[in-house]
Amino acid sequence: MEILGIQTSLIKPGDNLLTILEAAFEENKIYPEEGDIIVLAESAVATAENRVVKLSEVEPGQTAIRFAHRFSLDPREMELVLRECDEVFGGVPGAALTITKGNLSPNAGIDGSNAPEGHVVLLPEDSQKSAGQIRRAICNKYRCRVGVIIGDSRTQPMRLGCVGIALGTSGIIPVEDSRGDLDLFGKPLSITHKAVADNLVSAAQLIMGEAGERIPCVIIRNSGIRIVDADVPMPVFSSDECMYFSNIRKSSQKIDYTR
Repeated sequence: MEILGIQTSLIKPGDNLLTILEAAFEENKIYPEEGDIIVLAESAVATAENRVVKLSEVEPGQTAIRFAHRFSLDPREMELVLRECDEVFGGVPGAALTITKGNLSPNAGIDGSNAPEGHVVLLPEDSQKSAGQIRRAICNKYRCRVGVIIGDSRTQPMRLGCVGIALGTSGIIPVEDSRGDLDLFGKPLSITHKAVADNLVSAAQLIMGEAGERIPCVIIRNSGIRIVDADVPMPVFSSDECMYFSNIRKSSQKIDYTR
């Protein structure tokens, strides 16, 4: 398997991302091929989609001010978090822990890194839809079948450091059902699913980096992943169905935080 980083020009709000990618493929002399998986950083997609917000233009409400004080956040950013997320259920100094678009994420995925001073970048409005549009445009342009993933980074409970997470996918099966496969001793697996898309994003982030690398696009080649002509969404659990989160909720309800 090859992981090929595609360095691009600086992406600005309202830019045509496909035009930028085409120019970058030409400059890097690397072009999409049959079976490639193209991983795109969510911040690049969101920036091109005009999802960059100037904080001085945000007026925080009383709820945002109260939460901002509790979690040591800028009240204007907290206001955006409340607008973007489905639920705030906790936090630590510097981050409100939220459920946003079906995923656990700090601060509703809103990020001040890789944004101009005084601005933040929201998540793409609909990563699944964006992935499908980008895939079809690339397939038409380069006459090949590819998969597209829009990815982000997340911390894992009890672990230091970030791993990749897929926000939207097109052209691949993002989670493979391995139930029924046999282990080394012939026993059938009963609950195992393979997080294909998340693992590919993690691999891509080894090349993308988190700072000023300016590599928002990675081509993963010879992965062996089956390409499908469909936009298969990431399957998500409800919080009650999640083994970890449901138990965290139950435990937190038994603890008296007022003491």
